[in-house]
Amino acid sequence: MTPLQIKIDKRAKYLRGLVVRCLLGGGRGHMGSAMSLIEILRVIYDDVANINKKNYNKVDRDRIILSKGHGCLALYAILADKGFFSLKELDRASKSKSILGGHPEKHKVKGVEASTGALGHGLPIAVGQALAAKMKKKKYKTYVIVGDGEINEGSVWEAALSASKHKLNNLKVIIDYNKIQSYSFTSEVLDLEPLKDKWKSFGFEVSEVNGHDIKELKKNLFKFKKNKKSKPSVTICHTIKGKGFPFAENNPLWHHKNNFSHEEVINLKKCVAT
Repeated sequence: MTPLQIKIDKRAKYLRGLVVRCLLGGGRGHMGSAMSLIEILRVIYDDVANINKKNYNKVDRDRIILSKGHGCLALYAILADKGFFSLKELDRASKSKSILGGHPEKHKVKGVEASTGALGHGLPIAVGQALAAKMKKKKYKTYVIVGDGEINEGSVWEAALSASKHKLNNLKVIIDYNKIQSYSFTSEVLDLEPLKDKWKSFGFEVSEVNGHDIKELKKNLFKFKKNKKSKPSVTICHTIKGKGFPFAENNPLWHHKNNFSHEEVINLKKCVAT
């Protein structure tokens, strides 16, 4: 696996700029949680999943669920970039009259597959969708992105057992393993290791990648699309919380921010401008 401190390319910087646009427009948001997600969502929407603004209402399109709903600013950035709604809406994110809340809502925002934020229920929904595809003999894939802190929830492991029982090889679980949750490091709050072995013991095909390496992500997710095994699949993405913003990287204080100081605003703008 390549080092996590990989260079950010122009597209990744552009998408991070859209997240900053949300942060400064609304004056608050889960900054760190969004920045660790950018490359994951980018590869899924740009290169892997069969979903776009034109086929979104069709039965055979792929499903993408952001279970760690507090990372929604990254999802809003990619959906706006893909034309699901106007880029101008980003400037009102998290404000009272905006469709873009602090957690994504399915019936308010086009492109949002499930209303999430009460952590732990995105994977159960994804299991249901993947099972429905099997029962109806549909070929679509279901992708669900979960947070590392989120998988403290028992509902995640209950859903994992169900996915394994039903041999849901059309289901891809992606873990944003930035190793920080809410107020501290996962190793201190509730240690997840050995994470790979846990998922193997639940009957999953398990892989690990650098969650900021576009090539690694593409290779991993394209392999899943050709999956012939009768197992659900999970990819552990090693990421950096606040990636791309040195003052925020690996800093639990940037899990969520509001009332930005003048200096913080300058630093945010500087990182996406250089």
